[in-house]
Amino acid sequence: MKNREIVYIVSDSVGETAELVVKAVATQFNRGYVEIKRQTYVESFEDIEDVLAMAIHGSAIIAYTIVIPTLKEYLDKRAKDIGIHAVDLLNPLMEAFINKFNQQPKYQPKLMRKLDDDYFRKIEAIEFAVKYDDGRDPRGILNADIILIGVSRTSKTPLSMYLAHKRYKVANVPIVPEIKPPDELFKMPRNKCVGLIISPDKLNAIRKERLKNLGLKSEANYASFERILEELDYAEKIMKRIGCPIINVSDKAIEETADYILDILKKERSS
Repeated sequence: MKNREIVYIVSDSVGETAELVVKAVATQFNRGYVEIKRQTYVESFEDIEDVLAMAIHGSAIIAYTIVIPTLKEYLDKRAKDIGIHAVDLLNPLMEAFINKFNQQPKYQPKLMRKLDDDYFRKIEAIEFAVKYDDGRDPRGILNADIILIGVSRTSKTPLSMYLAHKRYKVANVPIVPEIKPPDELFKMPRNKCVGLIISPDKLNAIRKERLKNLGLKSEANYASFERILEELDYAEKIMKRIGCPIINVSDKAIEETADYILDILKKERSS
């Protein structure tokens, strides 16, 4: 049985990129017995010396993804001095980018990990908004960054999703006269909650169109003016009881309302 060949992955981050490249290359040589060892978060000359000591003992190859120039230069020089084959997996492409775009890189480690973390935070926020949409589970209120409250058709759901794409966990709660608001709503700091109101005429038109799309008669109680006035009056009483800021969404686009919400909450939390 052949001895296992060793490739040391050296990275100032987690080393995932380098490992994938090494595995892809190894398969081209039918080197299924190549052993890969990761040395991650390398941040000093001492860290590099530790890797070199292990690599020279096993006559290993070093494949590295280090973007900090001083560390890269040190590894290149020391590996050459002691006869270890060290391969820079990033620099050739980095140089091509510099020449093509006439721009210098940031030379900051862990940027890919930051992008990944940002992506997963967005996915988590979107899943949260879906799970706690329309008051489905009031327990979500306690874990939300923002709680939107208002009567039906005040854009609570689209606003929740838009804010979720900005990494905010949003729960929204419909206010209906016949249904007691969840107790959790009154346990939250007022600077996490936003009330959404709309003009009766605008809401009447929106609800009539909604009924039309559903194939229902526009004369239904849902779209009646008296019902709308009753709901709006009740909703405002709840909002005043909570003490939260109130936004009129009558003539605002989703993006405009979302920016306004974030601006209001920022001021509320800093005061």
